[in-house]
Amino acid sequence: MLLKELEAGAGMLAPEQIQTLRTLTAELSPTQAAWLSGYLAAVANQGSSAAPMLAPAAAPQATLTILYGSQTGNGRSVAQALAQQAQAQGRQVALLSMQEYKPKQLAKEQQLLLVVSTHGEGDPPDEAIGFHKYLLGQRAPQLDTLSYSVLALGDSSYEQFCQTGKELDLRLAELGATRLSPRIDCDVDFQQDASQWQQAVLAALPTAETAPVAANSGGQVVPLASAVASQYSKTNPYAAELIVSQKISGRASAKDIRHVEIDLGDSGISYHPGDALGVWLDNDPELVSQILATLGLSDDAELRRALTCEYELTLLNPAVLQGWAQLVAQPELDALLADSSALRQFITSHQLLDVLQRFPATDTAISAAQLTGLLRKLTPRLYSIASSQAEVDNEVHLTVAEVASERNGEIRLGSVSGGLARRLQGGDPLRVFVQPNAHFRLPSDDDTAAIMIGPGTGIAPFRAFMQERDARGASGKNWLFFGNPTFTDDFLYQVEWQHYRKSGLLSRIDLAFSRDQAEKIYVQDRLQAHGAEVFSWLEQGAHLYLCGNASHMAKDVEATLLRIIQQHGQQDPQQAMEYLDHLRQSQRYQKDVY
Repeated sequence: MLLKELEAGAGMLAPEQIQTLRTLTAELSPTQAAWLSGYLAAVANQGSSAAPMLAPAAAPQATLTILYGSQTGNGRSVAQALAQQAQAQGRQVALLSMQEYKPKQLAKEQQLLLVVSTHGEGDPPDEAIGFHKYLLGQRAPQLDTLSYSVLALGDSSYEQFCQTGKELDLRLAELGATRLSPRIDCDVDFQQDASQWQQAVLAALPTAETAPVAANSGGQVVPLASAVASQYSKTNPYAAELIVSQKISGRASAKDIRHVEIDLGDSGISYHPGDALGVWLDNDPELVSQILATLGLSDDAELRRALTCEYELTLLNPAVLQGWAQLVAQPELDALLADSSALRQFITSHQLLDVLQRFPATDTAISAAQLTGLLRKLTPRLYSIASSQAEVDNEVHLTVAEVASERNGEIRLGSVSGGLARRLQGGDPLRVFVQPNAHFRLPSDDDTAAIMIGPGTGIAPFRAFMQERDARGASGKNWLFFGNPTFTDDFLYQVEWQHYRKSGLLSRIDLAFSRDQAEKIYVQDRLQAHGAEVFSWLEQGAHLYLCGNASHMAKDVEATLLRIIQQHGQQDPQQAMEYLDHLRQSQRYQKDVY
């Protein structure tokens, strides 16, 4: 409206001059428009049509666009750190998640850095799905003027290690883009490799100049104050105190599920429903003793400290087995390494001690240096937060399933879950930090409905959601789908859910206890049975949330959702996929899967 009023009063300009101005200003960025305004003011102040004397202008500086696709937050933290380093060099930086970025802007980019993780069996993380699909599709443009580099995050325990990063890197090269520096593939212990990549790409970029932002910027140039890390982080965890670790599954349950409460004291740590808590815990001293005894190593203080505090002992990866195979002569181990399917199954169901016992170094003395040289660094475990600070204040609650299996009469425990279930007592210390998850959030509008699908320990964030909505007096409807083996022993937080149902905060609850009848029933079966109502809620604007196991449950639920959309939306498979993608892109379909 203001522009029309100004144009209406511009009687001293000819129509063709007004049209020229319209054409010019339509192509200007906000920064360029502000500069032009000052330039014209200078012309007017000189009282002449001649252009004012200007210092030679520096060439416009291309914006460095940094995009991240992250499932657990590691990629985001690496991208934020890189953006801060680049800004410190005087560069103009656009930092965006791949979900926020408009892929059609790729054709205008000159400098692009990607930080992307791989999720599950070679899949892109949720926030990178749209970008990945566009770039690998037929609509992707030629990118001959683009310089880029990729940092790929992954877990070598999975066969498709860093697959998403590899695909994006190769595709950009196919489209004509030039690598600033080679892609680096990072394992779970990614900090050192990520730091090397950050230094390499910043060194490879053209020298930064304090010049106007180039018009080809593919994203909004953003201040990074909001991205500054909390005082406590993965590398600087808070020394918290365990309040209680209480078993909430029944005596006859096949699982030991714990409700864990942790005191955050006066740390000032804050979190949101949907965030995760990282927990650092030392390895079990008894496990360390068994490993030392199996290898016949002396129990000196320095080695014990290293195995207790520094190295991963309960999670295997292919590199450990490959390294061990080079130290021992074991044909059975060589055969296992040659069978990728068997190797994957072995890695997910065994620990280091099993490898040492099953494939012993019978004719070789293994040194402490050889042992630690095989191992990767100890990492924290991430758990979905099961509480809202609006209710629990300076506490944080978790729902933890003990990882335990029997091997030759011995129990193998997960390092953190086993510690919480069997070693730690109330008052014991543990180190924690909050891992934000901006892509698993309650609707900002408290009137919006929420459909929550959370079997097993996937129930955790939805307990936090309900506490938060209760505290806020939210009026939006809430519908929970929960499943577990039996009603009697596995209905987690049963009393709380019944309370929310009675109060009206929980509008609906549908349960799937798979072992309570001859035919197993799962949450996806309950979804299918109520498909018409589920689709109706979605059509009315409901947000859809899914939390739990990624390998089977999440895929089965998503397949069911697609069938529901086809059946009740009268859509073909392609349209149903686009419908679900639209929900995802608009952040109305959010997943927290592991």
